[in-house]
Amino acid sequence: MDRPDGRQKSDLRTISFLPHIAPNSTGSVLVSFGNTRVICAATIEEDVPRWMKYQKVDGGWVSAEYSMLPYSTHDRKQRDVNRGKLDGRSSEIQRLIGRSLRAVIDLKKLGKRTMWIDCDVLQADGGTRTASITGGCVAAAIALNRLIAQGQLTDFPMKKLVAAISTGIYQGEAILDLNYPEDRDAEVDFNVVMTEDGDFVELQGSGEENVFSSEQMTEMLALSRSGIQELIKLQKEAILAADQLSATDLKGLAEAFGQ
Repeated sequence: MDRPDGRQKSDLRTISFLPHIAPNSTGSVLVSFGNTRVICAATIEEDVPRWMKYQKVDGGWVSAEYSMLPYSTHDRKQRDVNRGKLDGRSSEIQRLIGRSLRAVIDLKKLGKRTMWIDCDVLQADGGTRTASITGGCVAAAIALNRLIAQGQLTDFPMKKLVAAISTGIYQGEAILDLNYPEDRDAEVDFNVVMTEDGDFVELQGSGEENVFSSEQMTEMLALSRSGIQELIKLQKEAILAADQLSATDLKGLAEAFGQ
């Protein structure tokens, strides 16, 4: 089995995080999974959704929005605003991002605030939802660290990190972190969301006009667990680097990341 980019079946693409990419947000990062690039920005709103006020629910909320910019794909993608509605895929992905972040954030410690996680795809080459979850977690951690530094929070609300990766069956074999050609031609396509402790948050998968065995399922989950462990390590390094980074350092960091 030959992968289009020459990787071994258990190899991630080159992963990078460029922090503070959106300075008007509370925390942000440009995450790259190979040629897939997504800006993830966390913004804090000092309010909660109306339904929480009406139901007298304690704590705050985390919500996500996801969009693919028109030039992110080979053929120009029409903006949702021009279509008059959010397409079903974008709606499903942003709900997934929100669920993934809420699974690891203590909403009561967040206080009566809403954290918005905005994920905008600059370039799509497979795995935009997994990159959005992984980068969204980093952006959220940077934002929460800023609130701690400003004295607006005393306890860090994020209980653990969360990351996501794709896996699938391609040319009869299980592989990790599918790029677009692999995703297009995969016999089975899975997206796995896990915490740093190895607990599952969500599994999304199906055969693409095909079926898969329990043995293949076990192999895909093993690949995912290994890949997410690598992602968690990179997330921790990115969050630590962001805390030590000033705005004047951004140009040098961008050059270091090859952006």
